[in-house]
Amino acid sequence: MATFLYRLGRLAFRRRWCVTLLWVAVLAAVGFGAAKAPAAPEATNSMPGIESQKAFDLMEERFPGTEADGATARIVFVAPDGQKITAADHRRAIDTLVERAAGGPQVAGVVNPFQGKAEAEAVSKDATTAYASVTYKVAADDLTDAAKHRLESAVEQARDTGLTVEVGGTALETQPSAGGSAEAIGVAIAALVLLITFGSLAAAGLPLLTAILGVGVSMASIMALASAFGLSSTTGTLATMLGLACGIDYAVFIVSRYREERAKGHAPQEAAGLAAGTAGSAVVFAGLTVVIALAGLSVVGIPMLTKMGLAAAGAVVVGVLIALTLVPAVLGFWPNAVLSRRSRRSGRIKEGGENNGGSRWARFVLRRPVPVLIASVVGLGALAIPVMDLQLGMPGAEAKPTSTTERRAYDDLAQGFGPGFNGPLTVVVDARNAENPKTAVRTIEERIGATDGIVSVSPARFNEAGDTAVFSAIPSTAPTSERTQDLVKSIRADRPATEASTGAEFEVTGTTALNIDVAQKTQDALIPYLILVVGLAILLLMVVFRSVLVPVKAAVGFLLSVLAALGSVVAVFQWGWGAGLLGVETTGPIMSMMPIFLVGIVFGLAMDYEVFLVARMREAYVHGDSPDQAIRTGFRYSARVVVAAALIMMAVFSGFIGAGESMIKMIGFGLAIAVLFDAFVVRMALVPAVLALLGKAAWWMPRWLDRILPRVDVEGEALSHRAAIPQAPQATKDETEDTRPEFTSV
Repeated sequence: MATFLYRLGRLAFRRRWCVTLLWVAVLAAVGFGAAKAPAAPEATNSMPGIESQKAFDLMEERFPGTEADGATARIVFVAPDGQKITAADHRRAIDTLVERAAGGPQVAGVVNPFQGKAEAEAVSKDATTAYASVTYKVAADDLTDAAKHRLESAVEQARDTGLTVEVGGTALETQPSAGGSAEAIGVAIAALVLLITFGSLAAAGLPLLTAILGVGVSMASIMALASAFGLSSTTGTLATMLGLACGIDYAVFIVSRYREERAKGHAPQEAAGLAAGTAGSAVVFAGLTVVIALAGLSVVGIPMLTKMGLAAAGAVVVGVLIALTLVPAVLGFWPNAVLSRRSRRSGRIKEGGENNGGSRWARFVLRRPVPVLIASVVGLGALAIPVMDLQLGMPGAEAKPTSTTERRAYDDLAQGFGPGFNGPLTVVVDARNAENPKTAVRTIEERIGATDGIVSVSPARFNEAGDTAVFSAIPSTAPTSERTQDLVKSIRADRPATEASTGAEFEVTGTTALNIDVAQKTQDALIPYLILVVGLAILLLMVVFRSVLVPVKAAVGFLLSVLAALGSVVAVFQWGWGAGLLGVETTGPIMSMMPIFLVGIVFGLAMDYEVFLVARMREAYVHGDSPDQAIRTGFRYSARVVVAAALIMMAVFSGFIGAGESMIKMIGFGLAIAVLFDAFVVRMALVPAVLALLGKAAWWMPRWLDRILPRVDVEGEALSHRAAIPQAPQATKDETEDTRPEFTSV
């Protein structure tokens, strides 16, 4: 591995024009493909293997052509304090709005709350609130500006009459933002961290430049393949985030090792080859752990999560390839530009000083390994306590900021019609095997309506064949309430007796039931996912470090950091501790996919830091250092770069905290805090403390296992036998030409 990457790094340095033009050509090719490819399909919420999805599939089969795929708008009217919505002037204002909305483009139909049977359902019992429903012929993404403007102008006219008018549904729904200017600030912070770390604009800009190119290649590829593989526009969100963060980190490690090799007196081309052979080997295995974690998301069985994981894994692979080829090529153009300004002025290159911050911290931990270990474990354990109260769900309009009309419409409906009105349960009855389908459906309606926690049940609607019916049941509690979850479980638990007495089968679905089922599915998949990903990563780390205890220690440290991160997420977004500081207006259940999402991403990143830090220790140990000295050597050369990489990750992820959507805030906060715990507590404190206590035992491996596992030279042991001729660090033309290293007998 090390020898191959060494040759690849030298080749890229020497053939820098070819390598650079090749990557530009790749970007142009995938960009052209993305421009010519059909539009990406809309995101689907298909969740195979759960009851709610089976019920939806049954509805599609038995009610062909009746499923509403078009956009919807629920216009909510609230009368001024002390007045009734049924007053004549308010009714006229609502009739006018309905008439104007019905005449808009792309409208399929409008239901007036005061016409026919609708009034009994669409007007609250206290007559203070009412709602009208608008359906469109096209999906929300296909609505024209004219159609939206017509609805908005009608709403504004109704507001001018004194009514409070808000709009829910999908027609005017605001799309979540991935961070906007806040994300740009995160990238700017990353640039500042690089500048401080390297003391060179070129060294700071090179990782950013190559990472952005890698993200461009990845995103263009996703867009080009979107139609063929059913990748929605949301699939690339994770790929962008991880492609940028990992791409910067991997380039940073190559550049840092290049500077280190230049400090030893190697010529630029030789330094580039050695950097690719040593740090590049760590990059390859770190990238593999990330790919394993992301590809492992497919075990959950949620198609959207699988596609996001595979797309992000592809972006990480691109980041690794760019770090191994394009970074050495760019170094070939400006071999001295990435050195610090002081080194360029003085002509003396100094890297990894004996008494830098990393070595001082390592000496501190080595003197006090037990207190450091206890403090790390107790601190992370305390932060993980809130996980015991973790409640999973899928926040809806109630999690949106109160500045949005969707959130205000949600609140008005909850106040006027009860908290459960926003999350009705849909019951699908298959009465094919019943002697009298109508009687069977009526019996099921009555039994579900009599269930404790159900407020009302709507009349059943039959299909043309008369063998399948659908009706709604309104709970008394909010969609995200634990009592609603218990209610759905209770209805399903009582189902066998009802089906036995009626001869008909029924299933519970709807958005509320779907969210409950998804939460249960992800919760059930979490343990198998952890076993698969952690098990494969431990095997991979055994190959890298030729040790049993180091990989196990890495996995245990990861579990501590991810549990502490999840506990922090629960404390902020579920309990509300410090929620106001992040702009979180409403607390509630944690997004169903958040735990497994966090585990997958953070595991890959945690193994990144483990490989980069401990591989340097392993390299020093293999080359003759004592266990304690190897720890100090690893920290002397790698601690500053690992800290910089972690700060970059935190800066990129923190950009998502500035988003308006609570779910995106949650993802950004969870990832940023997880990197903080893993990089600064686990890898920088717990890891050296454990290694110090283990001593030589840390690098022990049974002989039989050592024979079975393949040998991969990650430490660059083969490269240590190459005696390259040191040259002065000043840049000359001769230094950039091919200078093959001599071989010495061993």
